[in-house]
Amino acid sequence: MSGGLPSWRDYAAFLPAGRRGQVRPPTATRWAWRGHDVRILRRGDGQAPVRVLLVHGGGGHAEALWPLASLIRADVADLAAVDLPLYGSTLPADLSAVRYDDWVELLVDLIAAEDDNRPLVLLGASMGGLLSVEAAELSGRVATAVVTCLLDPADWRARRAMTRFGPLGVLGAALPRRLPHRLARQLIPMSWVADLGAMSRDPGLTRLCATDPRGGGVQVPADFLASYLRYPHTRPEQVETPVLLAHPARDGWTPAEISVRWLRRSPAQAGIRLLAECGHFPVEEPGLGHLIEEVEKTCLGLVADQPP
Repeated sequence: MSGGLPSWRDYAAFLPAGRRGQVRPPTATRWAWRGHDVRILRRGDGQAPVRVLLVHGGGGHAEALWPLASLIRADVADLAAVDLPLYGSTLPADLSAVRYDDWVELLVDLIAAEDDNRPLVLLGASMGGLLSVEAAELSGRVATAVVTCLLDPADWRARRAMTRFGPLGVLGAALPRRLPHRLARQLIPMSWVADLGAMSRDPGLTRLCATDPRGGGVQVPADFLASYLRYPHTRPEQVETPVLLAHPARDGWTPAEISVRWLRRSPAQAGIRLLAECGHFPVEEPGLGHLIEEVEKTCLGLVADQPP
């Protein structure tokens, strides 16, 4: 571990043996946004025809997911992975003031700031799936969203799956729209809320995710969680950006039927593929290969659709 913190190399060790040598190190950059010092990992020099932006969820960060995303061929897409405030190595302006709305607005602004007229694909993992769809809709600059999950807090089934408390997760909808100031800023270990023990089919990877101080080991403001529940999440019927769901078939945390039910209501459904043998953190074959195949196929399809 670099500097005592898990790095992308530690996560790459859980890939199938034949995949580990394909992972290439990222270049770390910084971006200033509303007082936040945002860290973005990158690969590419602007020569690929498409850009992919990786969006993590709650419990992950850019380095954790980098080994998966970096398997996408470099000649197909330039790659970026952002650490959202609270996670990874982004330095927030005020840790206790971060809300879900900030995540959405940061992504929208990042998409605009880096728009270079090449097609952009958002690759959203876990909670980052719906987040990617919402940012895409607000931005209007995203060609396609490829997501591993679509967890809508408005669905009691999704709330039940997301929390450690099972059916008690349904009660999350009863949180007040505005928490008292002191309580709103109170930091809560993510492990108290999320069922991080279901992160992976590999106990070692699950343990790494749950204890990573930049991932599952973070503390989040109480009002970040409340803001996630009260946010006016995009309804599937309203989505115009094509959405491809590549859901782990053996996800022990968020069952595939929850995401499938959401996407089937959307006129923008671009396809559904279950990732064979994959848990919530999809490192198993053959599903890992299927995920990379779907992203590359999506990128190449966007190139083919561009006018000469």
